[in-house]
Amino acid sequence: MIFSSLLFLAVFLPVVLGLYYLLPKRGWRNAVLCIASLFFYAWGEPVCVTIMIFSILMNYAAGMLMGRFARLNKPGAKKAVLVCAVVLNLLMLGVFKYTPLVFETLQTFVPTLRGASTPIAKEIFYRLVGRAVPFIDQHFTVTPEGMLPIGISFYTFQAMSYVIDVYRGDTGVQKSPVIFGTYVALFPQLIAGPIVRYKDVEDQMLGRRESVGQFASGVKLFTIGLAKKILIANQVALLWNRLRGGTGGALASWVGMLAYTLQIYFDFAGYSDMAIGLGRMFGFEFLKNFDYPYISRSNTEFWRRWHISLGTWFREYVYIPLGGNRRGLGRQVFNLAVVWALTGLWHGASWNFVLWGVWHGFFVVMEKLFLGKWLKKWPRVLQHVYSLLIAMFGWMLFDFTKLPELFGFLGTMFGSTGTLLSHDGGALILSYLPLLIVACVASTPLAANLRHKLDGKRWAEYADIALVLVALTFCIASLVASGYNPFIYFRF
Repeated sequence: MIFSSLLFLAVFLPVVLGLYYLLPKRGWRNAVLCIASLFFYAWGEPVCVTIMIFSILMNYAAGMLMGRFARLNKPGAKKAVLVCAVVLNLLMLGVFKYTPLVFETLQTFVPTLRGASTPIAKEIFYRLVGRAVPFIDQHFTVTPEGMLPIGISFYTFQAMSYVIDVYRGDTGVQKSPVIFGTYVALFPQLIAGPIVRYKDVEDQMLGRRESVGQFASGVKLFTIGLAKKILIANQVALLWNRLRGGTGGALASWVGMLAYTLQIYFDFAGYSDMAIGLGRMFGFEFLKNFDYPYISRSNTEFWRRWHISLGTWFREYVYIPLGGNRRGLGRQVFNLAVVWALTGLWHGASWNFVLWGVWHGFFVVMEKLFLGKWLKKWPRVLQHVYSLLIAMFGWMLFDFTKLPELFGFLGTMFGSTGTLLSHDGGALILSYLPLLIVACVASTPLAANLRHKLDGKRWAEYADIALVLVALTFCIASLVASGYNPFIYFRF
């Protein structure tokens, strides 16, 4: 089940909201959210919900044990629990997401496995897990993307942040399994983030105060995100699918790259807006996850604005523990390289994602070393062009899992076919031109800044309500009329 579906909009969300607000606050509302969240996940992943439940129970137990050892003044035992919890979390993520990548890589480099069919990965994996074979054979399929329970990268990182923060003393031990389960499984940000650290919502888990104003702002933000997803991302995705093969000529391929750049932003940022909006409907305030990244003037700035919660997680739990920038320039470069390789790998079980992470990491490092000083001397427009081009070419690495296809597409962009723009490609671009213009403008803070100037005006509030109703109507009409509703971040 996804937010941009009629089932969610017309059935699941109204029922959960009704139950939530009909029940008394103390205790019951978290229980409703926990049960509803597990049901939400089980709807699309009826078997994989057991993996999530295991993650909840394991990390809850780790927190309780660390709390106990802290009271008994046993730092060694406390650290041992942390190590075991982190290893189990990473092992679970590795087994269910990265097993095929490991064996496909072995097939490439180990002579005895070369030429073996894809099931070789499955066969070796079965031998490793032993008694679990019948269960895995029945319920999972090994694919190039892994045996991927939806959202496992998100909820695993959330659970890990909890146990690490408990170990550090940055947050208290949560003694209620229901409240902890609600935190890990909370459906608004379950399958696509933002990644919410427990210490950021600890007080809200019990002490949040729902209000009409907060609920209304949540509905507005959710509708904005829904419109980004359905009315923009889904539509430019159709254009990208038509131009991805490079048959429209060089100019059409550049437009196709722009279309994918817009698709992935509105797809993911729209989903994040929906998640934050849903959180507000239930009294939660989640931190912003996107801040108009395409207006950045450097790659470093881009990553302060794109997927903020993921960048924060890697900074807090990988970069700083490795030493950050405190041990000299050489060590800082090494730490950044590790973080960016892991950032790429987090996004998918394929080497193109690692290359994508290395691509961005390279420019971040160069900006740290010398390029950042040069950039500040450039005209602002050139800084924006530089940042956009890095992001756009990076998205090509992100989308094309096979390098020959990527090189073929890039070759078309730079004129390898000898065709600037085919007749069909030109007609297709013209038909999508209004949408592309709207999407480009909507990816900037222009509309938000204009609306901010109208704060306090009564007519502007009525206009907001009217626009929300119109947008929601168009979104529902689009869902009814078309079954095309892709979601890029399902793979994570």
